[in-house]
Amino acid sequence: MIHHISIAVNNPLHVSNVIAELWQGQAIPFPGHEGSYIAFNFDAYGTAIEVMPKSLILKPGLEKTPVQFSDSNFDAGYTATHANIAVPVSEAKIWEIADREGWRAVRCRRAGLVELIEFWVENQVMLELLPPNLMPEYLAVVQPESLKAALRNLIAS
Repeated sequence: MIHHISIAVNNPLHVSNVIAELWQGQAIPFPGHEGSYIAFNFDAYGTAIEVMPKSLILKPGLEKTPVQFSDSNFDAGYTATHANIAVPVSEAKIWEIADREGWRAVRCRRAGLVELIEFWVENQVMLELLPPNLMPEYLAVVQPESLKAALRNLIAS
């Protein structure tokens, strides 16, 4: 179970509000670092996405000191970091939000197994969205026995 992830974006406040809208949740300032925000789903698991400025990097602290936040001038643009998240809003609402924001969104099938919507935050960071109409197929595929069978088939191909 992943309870939260962090993503780095150009406009953390705006992006956290859009994620909160997709979840029908809430975004608030993140107490760990000024200029960062956290979007909450308000589910029973505390699911959240921390949204931080692209210029922010996390470094290990010294000895027993926790993580240190540091600014960097490095901007990689795209990133491999992404998350697959369930959203309670309809597929139509996702298209509406993507259109309003000017962000790429495309429905696609992953590895021939499940359909999802690639939702490109700021056209640079990908979130794989699963609205209610796509959840049954996803849940069926990821049940332990179904997933093991699908993986065997993928490896054999």
